[in-house]
Amino acid sequence: MKNIELIFREVLYQAIEAKKFTSTQSELSKKLGISLSIVNSALKKLERIGAVKINRRSFQLLDVKKTLYLWASLRNLEKDIIFKARIESPVREIERAMPNILFTAFTGYKLLFNDIPADYSEVYAYADKSELEQIKKRVSSFKLSEDNPNFFILKKDNSIKLYPKIPKAQLFVDLWNLKQWYAKEFITALESKL
Repeated sequence: MKNIELIFREVLYQAIEAKKFTSTQSELSKKLGISLSIVNSALKKLERIGAVKINRRSFQLLDVKKTLYLWASLRNLEKDIIFKARIESPVREIERAMPNILFTAFTGYKLLFNDIPADYSEVYAYADKSELEQIKKRVSSFKLSEDNPNFFILKKDNSIKLYPKIPKAQLFVDLWNLKQWYAKEFITALESKL
């Protein structure tokens, strides 16, 4: 993910999950390890669409929805895929076989809200290099192919470790970028929870 996306995720996490709508650029810069100029540039994009008000010493998030949609339009999920395969097993078996990893999209929604708005047939998760090796070992016991993948591992960025579970905003933008018809069902359900 790009630095601008990490900034949007943190701003949205603070608003949606921590109910904190005001912060400083300096706090964001330090927390994410991103230069102040990049933080400022990201916030200026949000200010241009009226989603953020930048004050002298702080900024305030005014519109969560606009921020979510801007990030969703910038997100390129395909670019972050580091492993994909077709696993000839039901989704539930694939999910159960995984180590303790950070699921997103359909499984992430199911685990976060204990709900499934529609049936789904793909599994998406974030992993780093060491987790990916564990995952490859676990999936090797399944029948695998490269045609029509249903299992996707996305590159885990360093700052996602700051969150105890998948941030709702991350879940939203990941679902937004999926082509399956049922992704819309999950997005609609998630919007009602935001």
